[in-house]
Amino acid sequence: MADTGYRNDGNASDENVGHPTIDDYLIKDPESFALNLARMIEQAGKAAAAWAEPREKGLKNGDADEPLTDMVRTLSQFLEFWLSNPARTLEAQTRLFSSFLSIWTNSIRRMAGETVEPVAIPEPKDKRFRDEDWVKNPFFDFLKQAYLIAGKWADDLIEKTDGLDDHTKRKAAFYVRQFVHAASPANFVFTNPELFKETVAASGMNLVNGMRMLTEDIIAGNGDLRLRQADYRHFRLGETVATTPGKVVARNDLVEIIQYAPATEEVFKRPLLICPPWINKFYILDLTPEKSFIRWLVAQGHTVFVISWVNPDARHAKKGWEAYIEEGILFALDTIEKRTGERKINAIGYCVGGTLLCAALALIVKRGDERVKTATLLTTQVDFEHAGDLKIFVDEEQVRALEAAMAKDGYLDGTKMLGVFNMLRSSDLIWPYVVNNYIRGKEPVPFDLLYWNADATRMSAANHSFYLRNCYLENRLSRGEMVLGGQEISLRDVGVPVYSLAARDDHIAPAPSVFAGSRCFGGDVTYVLAGSGHIAGVVNPPDRRKYQYWTGGKPEGAYGDWLNDSQEHAGSWWPHWQEWIETQSRKKADARHFQPGDPDLIDDAPGAYVRMRI
Repeated sequence: MADTGYRNDGNASDENVGHPTIDDYLIKDPESFALNLARMIEQAGKAAAAWAEPREKGLKNGDADEPLTDMVRTLSQFLEFWLSNPARTLEAQTRLFSSFLSIWTNSIRRMAGETVEPVAIPEPKDKRFRDEDWVKNPFFDFLKQAYLIAGKWADDLIEKTDGLDDHTKRKAAFYVRQFVHAASPANFVFTNPELFKETVAASGMNLVNGMRMLTEDIIAGNGDLRLRQADYRHFRLGETVATTPGKVVARNDLVEIIQYAPATEEVFKRPLLICPPWINKFYILDLTPEKSFIRWLVAQGHTVFVISWVNPDARHAKKGWEAYIEEGILFALDTIEKRTGERKINAIGYCVGGTLLCAALALIVKRGDERVKTATLLTTQVDFEHAGDLKIFVDEEQVRALEAAMAKDGYLDGTKMLGVFNMLRSSDLIWPYVVNNYIRGKEPVPFDLLYWNADATRMSAANHSFYLRNCYLENRLSRGEMVLGGQEISLRDVGVPVYSLAARDDHIAPAPSVFAGSRCFGGDVTYVLAGSGHIAGVVNPPDRRKYQYWTGGKPEGAYGDWLNDSQEHAGSWWPHWQEWIETQSRKKADARHFQPGDPDLIDDAPGAYVRMRI
């Protein structure tokens, strides 16, 4: 084994270390390389034209500039602190330059044959620097360490900035993190040894293919980049995803209600209603047959009904939470009662669908409507005091700007929310695909979850505005101050048993936030913590034997104390939930099969509304 000059940097395995080979970086066919560079430039011009055309025609306005305006406004406050005091600025610069000097000195000592300790080491989970030349080659090693040092230095600056309120500091940290991710040397051909070697080996053809894909993605986004994260051609609704047999049994202007065919001779007497988020489409719970939560529920003997929200347009501009409750949840409850004759129903709400479900329960209990007997909340927040990273985008100025933009069309374009969700995890959902698609020139692989993620939905103006103001900005639901139907509603009035599932690594509905919200209800709450994040923590079939979940006492006191006292269980939380729901009612009935000639059978699942694209 050749010596790298480092004792152990934790990033390169023993079998990969050795002296760098210059031959990998030499262009073998200059003529082909030059020709492909010309083709790349031609394709880049087409990409630029695709971006400019809708703007020249007036089809794009300045609404998209608001996030940039907020970023400039936020970072200006951050910079003002450091630039207003020359001594403080000099001290910060000295720290950075001192670290750079240490890296430079180490590089010289390495080339002289000494063994030195690296100044900066990537995190073990950081996949960007796995090529052996990030260690073996002094040039790329210097770039890597300088980048890591600069990123940590920027984080430290944010932490040490006084005079910023918590929200502004959190925004500043987020925007700085976006710059840091974007500036990674792993994102560029000439600063990434792996990309450089691939480009040389392909004589630059990878860049030609990448620019072609970039053009296609800008055209697909009507002048904005619509980053492809998977090969979507492998997925078709009703054929490869969302395949659980069922029928659309009711429809109005806002929802379709899907009833799924039974898979057992007997079913639980209580039907089960699922209220998914309207921000995404319901079939995250009915992906491939192997991952389908809905198919699993049917196999356990549940009669499952699901709300499939319409993809709203200008016609739905004024439909707010009251409409989504009346025409969505209550319409579904009426449909279930009509179809099954049952007035006792179990309900599941996922993410913001769970938030809406809780508000609906608090509202209808005032009317004496007690049809919902249990509520299961999957990664659902009702207390937004310590909400997730989405709170970065919610303050009075940003909400007012968003409301003004929505007023023009009556809705928020789905690509805007898709972009926000991708930014929250840009190191996972943006830059790896930028590198793979537009530099490597490779098509992304088929991935059902990312196919669903890209199938974005619009948000009606009234609905989205009510949600942002009443939940994120003013936290009215948890305080008993939300007004629906002319009445103040309180979650204390919701006395049914609640099963509240959080996910340990959830960045949208953080586990401590879900834990805090569990104390808002008037009845018994079973709090369960799943491993992984907002999606994988929920969509975790038992057969996959992945992750784990924790159970413990009542959600009282501090979240950390509950977690310390909890018990860890291997695998999926699904069977645990099934045991819980059976303790509420084990009564069975004959399977509810569809009858020929039934006038309520409108369409086959997954229905028409889920197929509506932005």
